[in-house]
Amino acid sequence: MPPFEISHPDTGSVDELVDLWIELADDQRQYGSHVRAEPNRSQIRESLLRYVTGDRVLAARHPSICGFVMFSIEHGEFEQDVTRGIVENLYVEPGSRSEGIGSALLSAAETELDDRDADVISLGVMAENEAARRFYHRHGYDVYRVEMEK
Repeated sequence: MPPFEISHPDTGSVDELVDLWIELADDQRQYGSHVRAEPNRSQIRESLLRYVTGDRVLAARHPSICGFVMFSIEHGEFEQDVTRGIVENLYVEPGSRSEGIGSALLSAAETELDDRDADVISLGVMAENEAARRFYHRHGYDVYRVEMEK
């Protein structure tokens, strides 16, 4: 058994998850993200509460929460020929990286999405975040759509 556990967190863990999301948002600023971390604390707390109560977030404990992944099934306004699962956020604290936690979180999210009848899984990654792009490529993800900004 790995030295960490992946499970659905309860609502009592939301503040820990919010703190990690703040770290993620701060980290992504170096790659060009426009999302401000701290000003979004209350919004992400509400969002994480919905994700937790809907079993759409998994946390890694090592022994405290050191990483998380949020995921959902896409519900758009257009009919599509696939059911798309979305990995929305995946983050592991820097001190807990290179221990397989990110891979385990991603795999667990993929399993959850497969159980919810997702035909494909997509995710977003900042173009400048080469380490994240390599990580996802190693796990079988390829470029599907390119978003451009001016």
